[in-house]
Amino acid sequence: MKIYNTLSRTKEEFKPIEEGKVKMYACGPTVYNFIHIGNARPICVFDVVRRFFEYRGYEVKFVQNFTDVDDKIIKRANEENLTFTEVSEKYIEQYKIDAKGLNVRDATVHPKATENIDEIIDIIKTLEEKGFAYAVDGDVYFSTKKFDEYGKLSHQPLEDLEAGARIAIGEKKKEPMDFALWKNAKPGEPYWESPWGNGRPGWHIECSAMVRRYLGETIDIHCGGQDLIFPHHENEIAQSECCNGAAFANYWMHNGYINVDNVKMSKSLGNFFTVRDVANEYGYEPIRYLMISSQYRSPINYSVDIINQCKSSLNRLYTCRDSLDFALENAANEQGENDAEIMKLFDERRQQFIKAMEDDFNTADAVAAVFDLVRDINTKVLDSNSKSLIKAAAEVFDELCGVLGLVYNRKKATLDEEVEQLIAQRAQARKDKNWALADEIRDKLKAMKIVLEDTPQGVKWHIEE
Repeated sequence: MKIYNTLSRTKEEFKPIEEGKVKMYACGPTVYNFIHIGNARPICVFDVVRRFFEYRGYEVKFVQNFTDVDDKIIKRANEENLTFTEVSEKYIEQYKIDAKGLNVRDATVHPKATENIDEIIDIIKTLEEKGFAYAVDGDVYFSTKKFDEYGKLSHQPLEDLEAGARIAIGEKKKEPMDFALWKNAKPGEPYWESPWGNGRPGWHIECSAMVRRYLGETIDIHCGGQDLIFPHHENEIAQSECCNGAAFANYWMHNGYINVDNVKMSKSLGNFFTVRDVANEYGYEPIRYLMISSQYRSPINYSVDIINQCKSSLNRLYTCRDSLDFALENAANEQGENDAEIMKLFDERRQQFIKAMEDDFNTADAVAAVFDLVRDINTKVLDSNSKSLIKAAAEVFDELCGVLGLVYNRKKATLDEEVEQLIAQRAQARKDKNWALADEIRDKLKAMKIVLEDTPQGVKWHIEE
């Protein structure tokens, strides 16, 4: 299995720290609002990465945090006349609704920044004792010039980074690139007691604290959006490696950006969409499909046309899976003469899927393998009348779609008595060769959004969306 490592800018063979196990950390949302479609990409992508590791037999410990104290959360709390805790808890619950809708599995641990204050303070104290951090009037800063490898993730020397940096009004740091580990409390802000006075943690330090507490000093994979490479992940590396004296993460994975109608998403441009807004219009699953339909490092584009194309692709998958159920119910034979030969195709599709995923989790090619399987099913399985073959096809279909987290909204639809009678009347009309009546009943059912399909095994129906 190969993973593109942002740290080395090359694809590297994956070698876990402990055989058969993966320790994986993903930066989660700052919970002051509903998540937007840009947030949905890392959530869906790294859910698939985790699923694939587990599919290949690894035991995965997956940690994704919630940033539950932050300037934006405090601002929202003041606007809504709530406490910062009420705001963060409100939007954590909204996140959970969206994540469930996207079929994203819960992390092994979902820690919050406010639950790890003691660990954060301990790391800052260690950095201060080792000479990597300094305190000024209740604030504590990390000294980037003390870490010789600063910039190794973003591949920029410190001198270049400094060229565009500045010290903002109110900041008391010594150098423009130094960053806050602890912030002195302002009037009306939440705070915790610390050796430097009442205050709260900086943004970057919380992830270092949670990685160390829940996964250890060195982890296999750290992942997140491309926008986090600098400064967030760069700063995590600096403070963690200086504190622990060990490598922080062996592999760094970053997903590409999302544009809206080929333009960067921005509230000021009016092209900003929350996952909830899009899901209310098109459903959650088309969003998930969009997020994994391209290789995760590639940029993707959101538009109405594209989300509708995703819906159409999903309909093909659902139609295939429903057809397998229908074929199984109506199959006359336990086995067929060509079963073994056709089943070889299933294993070829499985290997095609695995090969794609083991090449830096190329979900685009993995999805293509699933549609190749769909073509095989449509041309070689559905008319076979072999229960054994149909069952095998359904199993491999569910296996591959399960890794991708797709086709998770299957429902066994039922018909009321009036519709069932109409279908029976149409069947009798066809038997009597009364084609006019048969067409009339079909049109009546279509007006009721019941679509019929005549097959060699009998009449199939589905409810039109």
